[in-house]
Formats: sequence, structure tokens, C-alpha cells
Amino acid sequence: MKKIIALVCLSLSLSYTSSAQKPAIIPIPTEASFPAGKFTLPTSISISGPSDPQMKVAYATLVGKLKVATGRPVSLKSAGSATIQLQLVSNTKLGSEGYELQVNSTGVKIKANKLAGLFYGIQTLYQLLPKEIESKSVAKGMKWTIPYAQITDTPRFAWRGQMFDVARHFFSKEDVKKFIDDMVEYKYNILHFHLTDDEGWRIEIKSYPNLTKKGAFNVKKVGRFTTFSKPEPNEPRTYGGFYTQEDIKELVKYGQERFVNIVPEIDVPGHSMAAVASYPELSCTPGADKYEVISGEPFIDWSHGHPEALQDNTLCPANENVYTFLDKVMGEVASLFPYDYIHMGGDECPKNYWDKNPEILALRAREGLKNSQEVQAYFVRRLEKIISGKGKRMLGWDEILEGGGLPKGTSVMSWRGIKGGVEAAKLGHEVVMTPNDNVYVDLMQGDIALEPPVYRTVRLTDSYAFNPVPDGVDAKLVKGGQANMWSEQLYNYRHLQYMMWPRALAISESLWSPNENKNWDNFISRVEEHMARFDVADKKYAPSMYEAIVKVTKNSKGELFVELKNEISGLKIHYSFDNSYPDNHYPSASGLVAVPKDAELMRIVSYRGTKMMGRMMNISRADLAKRAR
Repeated sequence: MKKIIALVCLSLSLSYTSSAQKPAIIPIPTEASFPAGKFTLPTSISISGPSDPQMKVAYATLVGKLKVATGRPVSLKSAGSATIQLQLVSNTKLGSEGYELQVNSTGVKIKANKLAGLFYGIQTLYQLLPKEIESKSVAKGMKWTIPYAQITDTPRFAWRGQMFDVARHFFSKEDVKKFIDDMVEYKYNILHFHLTDDEGWRIEIKSYPNLTKKGAFNVKKVGRFTTFSKPEPNEPRTYGGFYTQEDIKELVKYGQERFVNIVPEIDVPGHSMAAVASYPELSCTPGADKYEVISGEPFIDWSHGHPEALQDNTLCPANENVYTFLDKVMGEVASLFPYDYIHMGGDECPKNYWDKNPEILALRAREGLKNSQEVQAYFVRRLEKIISGKGKRMLGWDEILEGGGLPKGTSVMSWRGIKGGVEAAKLGHEVVMTPNDNVYVDLMQGDIALEPPVYRTVRLTDSYAFNPVPDGVDAKLVKGGQANMWSEQLYNYRHLQYMMWPRALAISESLWSPNENKNWDNFISRVEEHMARFDVADKKYAPSMYEAIVKVTKNSKGELFVELKNEISGLKIHYSFDNSYPDNHYPSASGLVAVPKDAELMRIVSYRGTKMMGRMMNISRADLAKRAR
């Protein structure tokens, strides 16, 4: 019966969005119907709901948005009839985060078992309102109406996360708050806070002040990360920053007020150059006292298919000082973050120094460890005892499965595809799915001719295809998933938004909505309406979904052929080889397009009817030839 209801709701949603009618809700609700009619906001708007301190921010935001955009007086009442009524109920169907939202001739009613449900109901209400609700000033001449609606909505997963890497490039406390604000609009509830790496240590640890005095700063470089020149000894190491413990408390509170829990990540034993540069005694490699915090210059060799360090960026598993250090660090971290989990990283740990280090070889002999993978497993087991001793559960990237013996109760975050998550679940571990094939939103989202270059592409279609529960896995062990925003190539918040949206819309739908409610064409029609909302809100986003997917082949004669495809339907791709700028009057791509032997440049552009969509692509003949190879 539930599947029948969901399919009926999906058909309804398809009908109203495909005809360009609102509402266009993301993530798509569990059950929804939209009767004919609209409720018109009165000249004086009132809101009533539970008088609970945790709703203070939700109320203030709702009041503020309505006041600013409509220009009308908005009042808050503790009870009684109101334009917008929020009510706590007892409805087992809704769980702890679900809600019911009804709009009819009498106004708006949102019901939920818990305050979190009321909060998510408010986020949906924003999407039912005209896009001008995002305006920073009064939207004049507007008819403020809300379509009639009957929505019952509950999340598919409890863990709906976004990861924010502030270690490679530091982002201010205000940027982190903005990140949280952006998250919650689409019902994300976990901020995975990547706080330490080779390029910076971002959290104050009072037991080890040098972590932030030295470890939080490097040499400013501009260009493409990992290709930078090695810093000169006289270049100032003033680029970076860190969060004081008071800053962290403020951010934790800010998240809690918006029903977001923060999971801190202290990435060890690899990715630890900032810690080693600050306290060389954490290494057992000679010369570590000369190490500096990495500024983006290459120092890992990936040509072997696994990381080999040119400088040893690991904490030494054979050094007892390391476990004393981790005990104190994790103790301070645990006291600052009230949520259940601490993430210990564990990924991409180079072992070439370990393989020949006398202290580690002695550890292997003493503990009966066969190889360096088992050395890391030994390190992980010791760290799990430290973290659990602080009253927290340990979480790590899927490499922590290597070497065996992962302690029960440890959760695994699967990033190298879903394989690690499948393996972990079969061993009885809880899993958070974060496959780089789908949810790495720092990767290119379109053609390299237009995108800031990264090592691979994850298109919007890839993100929308994300299903956290693969076949053969016990769904009860899959906590959910998240979008991962690594910041190697991220230099400012505007670019962060460009990389995040619209892919994070797709991921939010995979984490909140029933899988059977998802439909690609329907989703795209809703995305376009949300892009219009982003325009009003001055939020940056990528137009990559409009731009051609380019595939180049070469025949035995060396002749080049280009195949141009659309990611979304309803577009035509036009091109030129004569250095002019194509528009909708130029040839449109159909099948393989032969590249004239003397052509030096191909220009490509997409149109919907007479309107140009996305950006014009310019690809040289040399680049086309490279792609063919």
C-alpha cells in the first residue's frame, strides 16, 4: 500500500512540475498532494507554535524572511489561531524528524512529534512560497500566495551529512555558519568537520599550543593545488587560521539551534604533516624536525596506485608519545563536541617509511604484525580504545578495514566507491556511504574546458544516481550518506557554493526521499526552479548540466570525430569550427561530428529553443586529439 501511495504522489509531482507549476520541493516529499487553490497571506501575518528555546532561531528566521520579503508586519504567538500554526503531536508515522504540512483556505499548519520535524516543515514551507521569499529587500508588486498542499514527509536516513574540509584552506567561523545555513535548507543534519590535515591544524588544543601556533599556517600560494613550487625559506608563513575552543563551542551551538550535529575529524595517522611539523617527536623518521606545514606543493607520489610519501607525513605507530598525544587531543575534542562520534580519518596513509623504519619493524616483531597494513590496524585499535574511553564512538574512512581486527562498534565511512561499505556491513559495522563516484562535490561537474581542473568528473546525473543501500547489504546498518567538499582547489566561499550546488540538491534527495519517488526528468524541472531561487538569494551555482558531454574518437587514418551529448533533455547542441561563435542558427550535433583537418578550434554551445543555456565551450584541436588518446 505504501508503494502505491508513493507512486501516486510521484505522478502528481510529475504533473505539476512538468507543466512548470509550483511547488517544486527538494528533496521530494514522501507523500504529497496539491489540491486546486491557493492561500493568500494576509496583510498582517501571525505565527504560533511551541514555546521552546530550541525553536527560537527557527521562529526568528521565519519571521525575518517574511518581514523582509513581504514588507508586512509579522507577529509571534505562543498559542491560538494564526496564519502559520506549528503544533507538536503524537503520530508514530512521523518519527523524530518527520512532519505533516497542510495549506488550505484557513492558512498553514505544520505538525510533528519533535521540534526537528517542525523545523523541516518550515524548510518545506519556504519552498512553497514564491522564490521572492529569498529576497534581501521588499519584493514589490508580489501576490503572496501559497498553493494548497497536503504533505506527509519523513527522512529515509538519519545521517544526512555534508563534509567541510577547512584544513587545506581555512574558512572563517562566519563561513562555517553560512555553510550550516545552506545545509539545513535542504534538510541536511550532520556537519562532518575535517579539522586537520597536512596543510593545517584548525582546532585549538590547549595541551599542545604549537599545533595552532605553527601548525595552522603555511605559505600562501595561488594557482592549482599540488602543482605549487616549494616554498622558499624566507617566504612568510602567515596564511591560514584556526578556531579557538570558544569558536568551536559557538559553532556547535549554532548547529544545534538548526538541528545540525557536528562530527569532528582529526585525520591520523596519515595526513598529519601539520602535527608533525609542530611536534617532530610524533614522528620516528630522521629529519622530521626540518618539516614544515605543506602549502600545496607535491609531496606524495601517486604513480604507484597508492600513496608513497616524499616526506613522512604520518604519526609513528611505534612511538608511545603518539598515544599520549592522541589521548590528550581526543580528550579535548570530546569535551567540545557533544555528538556521539569522533572521526579519526585513517585514509591514504603512506607506508613506505614504515616498511623500513627500525622502530616499526621492532613493533611488528613484538606484536606479531605481518606487514604495514597490520601496523595501521594496530594503531586503529589503540586509538579506538582512547576514543571510546572518552565516551565517543569512532568513525573512520574505509582504509581502517585494512589489516583486519577492526573493533566492534567502530563505524566505517566508505569513500572509495561502495566496496568498503559493503565489506564493513557484512562484518557487522555501521556504515556511512560517501562514494567518490557520486558525492565528491569538489570534483569537476562538467567538461574540463570549463571547469576548474581536478582529477576526475562527477556530474549531476552521478550524484542523483546515489543510492546509499546497495544490493545485498543490510539496510539497518547503513546510517546514511553525505556530500564531501574537499578544499584543495577551494579558495573562497563563492566557489564553494558553485561546486556544491546543484549536486547537493541531488544528494539531499537520495538521503531524505524514498528511492521510488526519485525521477530524473522531474528532478531537473525542480532544480531549475531552485536555480531561480538561488538567483534571488544571490547564491552561486554551476550551470554544468546544460553543457555538452564531449567524447572524441580517432579512426585508423588519424581523423578526429566528436560525439556531443546532453545530460538533460530538451536541449540542442550547436557547434562551429571556423572560430566564430555558434548560436541556435549553427549546425546542431547529430551522431559523430567530423573535425575538419585544418580546424584549430571547436566551439560548442547548448540552446533550449532560442535561449542559450549554460556557457560556451572552446576546445582546441590539440585538446581534442588528447581526448581521443
